[in-house]
Amino acid sequence: MRKIMIVGAVAAGKSTLIKALLGEQGPAAKTQSLLYRDWTIDTPGEYSENPLFYRSLMATSHEAAAVLLVQDATRERQSLPPGFAGGFPVPALGAVTKSDHPKADAERAVKLLRQSLGQGEIVLTSARSLQGIDELREKLLAIVR
Repeated sequence: MRKIMIVGAVAAGKSTLIKALLGEQGPAAKTQSLLYRDWTIDTPGEYSENPLFYRSLMATSHEAAAVLLVQDATRERQSLPPGFAGGFPVPALGAVTKSDHPKADAERAVKLLRQSLGQGEIVLTSARSLQGIDELREKLLAIVR
């Protein structure tokens, strides 16, 4: 089965989002290296924050059906450079995580994500309330099938 590669900053909620998408409960562990699970590829946040790791992300994307860029709704900056999604040989989508957090600013998060994503579709999500999880899962599974 083809996979979706998940990319975003440290503590953006990538692993927690994956657990929600896979219907799993409990806390997520810090991702230390590329982690292949079911139809996902979880990437360490350090890979998106350090340009020295971009080559690894680009190489791994050749194994993926699509890339999901993740933006934490509580963060005030984007860790990925403008147009980052355009460097992948596969389609890219976006997910805003923690959208129901008291300090969330979903509008800002979408604007930040749009800088790196371009025209790709963006889904607002929350692993806590499961907001947007079913919608995002359907979109991603349609790609990997």
